[in-house]
Amino acid sequence: MNIQIPSYVTDLSETVARALAEDIGSGDVTARLVAADEIGNARVISREAAVICGRPWVDEVFRQIDPNIRVEWLIEEGATVAPDQKLFTLHGPARALLSGERPALNFLQTASGTATAVKQYVDAVAGTDTRIADTRKTLPGLRNLQKYAVLCGGGINHRIGLYDGILIKENHIAAAGGIRQAIANARALNAGVPLMTEAETLDEAREALAADVDLLLVDEFPLPELREAVALTRAHRAKGGKTVIEYSGSTTLANVRGYAEAGVDRVSIGGITKHLRAVDLSMRFA
Repeated sequence: MNIQIPSYVTDLSETVARALAEDIGSGDVTARLVAADEIGNARVISREAAVICGRPWVDEVFRQIDPNIRVEWLIEEGATVAPDQKLFTLHGPARALLSGERPALNFLQTASGTATAVKQYVDAVAGTDTRIADTRKTLPGLRNLQKYAVLCGGGINHRIGLYDGILIKENHIAAAGGIRQAIANARALNAGVPLMTEAETLDEAREALAADVDLLLVDEFPLPELREAVALTRAHRAKGGKTVIEYSGSTTLANVRGYAEAGVDRVSIGGITKHLRAVDLSMRFA
């Protein structure tokens, strides 16, 4: 899979530096058990089937620790691997390999865990036109890594943060005095970003469609109401409207296909990033 690092990933080097400082601190005292001039070879394998993601972060870990380390990848970014499959090999100063092991695997297991979860949902809606989207429910400090991992798993990104899209939710609606006023206030900002609004009822959905927002996020709609909201959105688009419809709320692998078959364009799922189960990886010296 040919995956380019998105433009929003501007903190890769800084994130890796923080992780190394957190783990190594004033120095890796255990690594001193090995002679300073010892050269080592190691391999990293996956202990389980997974979608592997996070290569740029691994490369940066070993680059920052010692640029003499050679990392040789045996799989592509976003590849699905089997248990006990070799992912990459390492050659370089043994102390540096030992010090970089845990930070590198932490990034790789986290990103791969996210990508693997996303791929399960993508597979569950295969054959429909529905895309799987993420949310802002990410691990603090690792948002860009997890958002990138969503792409590796075949999903799409919602807004990256609060700065690149307006999403009017229930509290904004209540504070503004109604959905119509909230949308009007958003339009008056001329912020130059997509305008999205949440709807908890069909009446709110109709108001959002009347305003031709960029995205209508229907929250926790039962399937009959969801199908009606989809029909309203399609009718709106048939008249020249642009609104995309997205479902969100209590989505699982067991029910996601039902939402997709109802005809929504997207399903956003917080669990793919917040309910993280890291992939089991292992590094072994040759």
